[in-house]
Amino acid sequence: NVPEDQADKLLLASWGLPKAVLETYHSLGVVQMFEWQAECLMLGQVLEGKNLVYSAPTSAGKTLVAELLILKRVLETRKKALLILPFVSVAKEKKRYLQ
Repeated sequence: NVPEDQADKLLLASWGLPKAVLETYHSLGVVQMFEWQAECLMLGQVLEGKNLVYSAPTSAGKTLVAELLILKRVLETRKKALLILPFVSVAKEKKRYLQ
């Protein structure tokens, strides 16, 4: 669980994302994360590019964790990222969403 003194980490606004990114998430109704999502982002050196393996049921919010990690790394390092998705329809949706 996320410690009480770090409860603000549940809010997307706490992760240093640009205003435009936050506004896009907010327009989709995503203002905060589940505790397990914040825990993933706070593990070890995940935000510095170290590996993360996590598992959750379908529709639990795994993609949000991946998106936040990718967005932070791309914006901070100015490098490209490769996001592999299982279906063309999902890839098209993410392309529109991430643009």
